Amino acid sequence: MDDKPSAKNSQRDTEPAADKQRALQREQDRNEPAEGGGGGGGKEKAVQTGPRSQPEEIPAQHLLKPGQEADMQLKPRFDAPDYKGSGKLEGMKALITGGDSGIGRSVAVLYAREGADVAIVYLSSHEDAEETRRCVEKEGRKCLLIPGDVKDAKFCKEAVERTVKELNGLDILVNNAAFQLHAHSLQDITDERLDETFKTNIYGYFYMARAAEPHLKKGSCIVNTGSVVGLRAARNCWTTRRPRARSTRSRCRWRPA
Repeated sequence: MDDKPSAKNSQRDTEPAADKQRALQREQDRNEPAEGGGGGGGKEKAVQTGPRSQPEEIPAQHLLKPGQEADMQLKPRFDAPDYKGSGKLEGMKALITGGDSGIGRSVAVLYAREGADVAIVYLSSHEDAEETRRCVEKEGRKCLLIPGDVKDAKFCKEAVERTVKELNGLDILVNNAAFQLHAHSLQDITDERLDETFKTNIYGYFYMARAAEPHLKKGSCIVNTGSVVGLRAARNCWTTRRPRARSTRSRCRWRPA
């Protein structure tokens, strides 16, 4: 691959957004009951259905937002070593928000295995982003790193335009970047937290879709990720998952001219 600038050298400063998320997290931590946190395993055993055995014990670990996958004691399994690509996305270009770690990283790597070049948008976890790029390039595809905050409409437009310019097009947008903190009651949810959650999880999805739409053609797609929380209520979780699902259904009815 050609020499590439380090993700840390980007001119866009995303640390203020990350600092804000950490402040909100510390606020919720102070409201936590004294009963102790999760982790350390659980009542249910891991489901063992694949060729690899799944860990039975989950370490109790509390990381500051936005989180660094490299710091996790038990690393997520994202590479699906038994999955063989078959060129389903050969020649396509994908832009994935929150692509530095977790689900986003797995999508980036497996899209690359299917033949797509990938751009990933992420907030501030540069080490995670570099690892995702290494894994994508190991699959023989290009990976463009774009640090920034999806709450910023101007940034979303710039991210799409940079993807189109450097990867020579855009075929798939995956909206995956999100922010969430659990809450024990409505009183835990300050105006600041509500604003951060909705602007990331709803506005961010809209900003990216609006920026991408002029570049999409027949056969292109927008994928909005959510969670089961949007379909089934979760204890201690006031969420944007349901409005996100409704937004997705609304856009599914839209067809380009």
